[in-house]
Amino acid sequence: MNEFSLNNESITPITLVISEVIDPNCIDEYEAWTKGINQAAQKFAGFLGVEVISPRNDEYPEYVVIVKFDHYQNFRTWMTSRIYQEWLEKSRGLVATRSLQQLPNGIEMWFSLPKNNGAEYKEPPYYKKVILGVLAVYPLIVLANIVLNPFLQNLNSSLSLLISVTFVSALLTYPVMPKLTELLRFWLYPSLPRRRYTKR
Repeated sequence: MNEFSLNNESITPITLVISEVIDPNCIDEYEAWTKGINQAAQKFAGFLGVEVISPRNDEYPEYVVIVKFDHYQNFRTWMTSRIYQEWLEKSRGLVATRSLQQLPNGIEMWFSLPKNNGAEYKEPPYYKKVILGVLAVYPLIVLANIVLNPFLQNLNSSLSLLISVTFVSALLTYPVMPKLTELLRFWLYPSLPRRRYTKR
């Protein structure tokens, strides 16, 4: 991971998104590894939580691990710790490709920020984020109306709205927004080369 200079990000929550494609023959070992490293992370100050998203396609076993810390300094302590490095070493042979992304907390976590490898890049301008949001949210609202309305007609309007919002938010967070930002990466980050993954 690239180190950030001390600024406002050092005192705001940090999200680390790890995308890993696993050797199909090592699924059980990898899942045991994720449990172990998650338990290790929980012992560090500032740890806020972890979520592991399992593959949706057995032929392409890609796991997404989302780790959150309360601020950058605690996050850095974990990432540079001997324990983290030891667990990373244990994953050798299990992971075919691995991509790390450090995201700020808030609405930006829905945007697939590229790994900059030390290079400077600008976040997409506000109007592009608005357009991207509309492109992602509007179809999901239409889909929610089609899929959920038959089941929600007899429910209280507030409860019905809560279920619909949960449905849209779940799909927006993953996979819609990450996939859409990757598809439109050439427009959001026109000065950056194509994303490269670290080979293990």
